[in-house]
Amino acid sequence: MRVDLHCHSTASDGTDTPAGLMCNAAAAGLDVVALTDHDTTRGYGEAIAALPEGLTLVTGAELSCRLDGISMHMLAYLFDPEEPALLAERELVRDDRVPRARGMIAKLNELGVPVTWEQVARIAGEGSVGRPHVATALVELGVVPTVGDAFTERWLADGGRAYVPKHETDPFEAIRLVKGAGGVTVFAHPAAVKRGRTVPESAIAELAAAGLDGIEVDHMDHDPATRARLRGLAKELGLLATGSSDYHGSRKTCALGEYTTDPEVYGEITRRATGAFPVPGTGGN
Repeated sequence: MRVDLHCHSTASDGTDTPAGLMCNAAAAGLDVVALTDHDTTRGYGEAIAALPEGLTLVTGAELSCRLDGISMHMLAYLFDPEEPALLAERELVRDDRVPRARGMIAKLNELGVPVTWEQVARIAGEGSVGRPHVATALVELGVVPTVGDAFTERWLADGGRAYVPKHETDPFEAIRLVKGAGGVTVFAHPAAVKRGRTVPESAIAELAAAGLDGIEVDHMDHDPATRARLRGLAKELGLLATGSSDYHGSRKTCALGEYTTDPEVYGEITRRATGAFPVPGTGGN
């Protein structure tokens, strides 16, 4: 069984539609795929309708969090998307995305970059606008060669010249809210140092004590030594160790199924969840 528990669609900052993502996941030989768009569940309906036979969908989201000034992402799986408290928090984060993007555009304009809101909105389409869309605009303008090159202190990285903060959830509160909605929590790419500052392992231990279920170990932003260290930390703290591609379509270089989750770990995630259940494909509509 091949299980990829971290993928994005055009509902946030991926380039595959939710339906296209399901088709591509099946073509990549996956048995289970999670849809984890940033702070939104908008892609669920389309993904479920397009599920091919033999592919199972895990519904989820990647929640924007911040701890002691450090940005971090919390993967939430199989929660009730209509649970009021978690829904309200997701809306707070999502509603702050547009003024944040406009603020980054204003800073870029001050730096002499002729990016416009219209350009970024076109790139985002129906998705939740975010830094990757602004980064894509910089690529279009020839300011940087790749999206990844926009995430530096020169441009959009945390604390960068054009960085603007947004509302982000305290991760302890995120764990509480996801648990209250019947979901399971996994700290996404916890040691991705190329993205900026990362939280210390002592903080991961505190999150584990607060109910964190797992950490994403096998990820393109973790080198082999880092993966080995995180796997040991997960064992020490009694956390599940997951693996996934963090697929964004053509916006990133990672391929579907590039890293996967052990089927036994996937099974434990489904056993712990009470807010929703994996959706088996029946061939689409």
